[in-house]
Amino acid sequence: MAGWRGVMPAMAGPRALDLARAGCGAALGLLLTGLLLRGAGIGWLIAPFGASAVLVYAVPNSPLAQPWSVVVGNGASAVVALTLTALLPPADWVVPLAVGTAIAAMLVLRALHPPGGAVALLLSLGGSGGWGASLATVLAGSVALVGVGVLWNRATGRAYPFRQPAQAGAHGTTDPAPQARIGVDPAELQAILEDYRQSANLGVADLARLVGAVEQAAAARRLERFTAADIMSRDLVTVEPEAPLSKVADLFRRHGFTSLPVTEGPRLVGVIFQIDLIRRAQDDAFRQHHGLLRSLTRLVDRGRARPPKAGAIMETGVARVAADTPVGALLPLLSDGGSEAVPVLDGARLVGIVTRTDLVSALARRLALGAAPAEP
Repeated sequence: MAGWRGVMPAMAGPRALDLARAGCGAALGLLLTGLLLRGAGIGWLIAPFGASAVLVYAVPNSPLAQPWSVVVGNGASAVVALTLTALLPPADWVVPLAVGTAIAAMLVLRALHPPGGAVALLLSLGGSGGWGASLATVLAGSVALVGVGVLWNRATGRAYPFRQPAQAGAHGTTDPAPQARIGVDPAELQAILEDYRQSANLGVADLARLVGAVEQAAAARRLERFTAADIMSRDLVTVEPEAPLSKVADLFRRHGFTSLPVTEGPRLVGVIFQIDLIRRAQDDAFRQHHGLLRSLTRLVDRGRARPPKAGAIMETGVARVAADTPVGALLPLLSDGGSEAVPVLDGARLVGIVTRTDLVSALARRLALGAAPAEP
């Protein structure tokens, strides 16, 4: 049985969402691309676009599916095929020469795109309407497939083009997300991919994300004996939804908190973060044409006749966990772009809260215990 493993499927089975993303996206992308080409009077779909659609809509993270690879790869292959068929006498050997040269050109341009080989094959076989029409069809169709792919993938929750480490992160800076800060420079990752001949199959960002996920899983295993109940804060300071924002600001200032649970009796109804106060002040400043400092001062003014209440700015969609939730499961919730604090509930009753500080302290304590020398 082991001998058959090499010919069995190497890919994991798709989820229903992946089937819809790929199938519906490819159909929509090809339809709109064909309509665009026909509307512009430069032809209709060509066979290589079907292969390009597979990459753009089914595996949009692949280096072979990125916009540069699609447009430049297909375009360069078209130019190579059209040039060789124009310069060389008609002969069967011109066709494989065109495909081989197109592949070499794509590699030189760092735009390897397998459908480019099909473009070169099609045009060298005579499936063209002349230089202008053929090149226009290939380029316009490739750009259209990519354009629809960008909109479709983002609308269905995927990043395309896939962000590379050198681009700005989620906060507009060049720092990668904390879970991706693996201590390995992107250049080192690129060298690893090249050493193992995987640079065409896996991008640097993909590898960084996978290594980061492995490290996060390893950290979770180090904390596997801890639960939320072990590290949560239990003596909680809370506010009710009707509390004025002046009281909220006082509690933030007095206790040094960055978040406050909002409760009705023992029941959690929301959480207020410090940033929520600032965002509300920004909205007021924009709406009333005031400065931010003036709006913030007015927001927490105790003398206002009708002060804004905590319930007006609290966040109700924050993640919540049970007391027996493993601490490892809190790592993705408290990572960059997630929550600053996670309430811990017993049913609907608030029993504690775990902050990023709590999590970092627990991890540091666990690492210290793991690093301590064994007692004789």
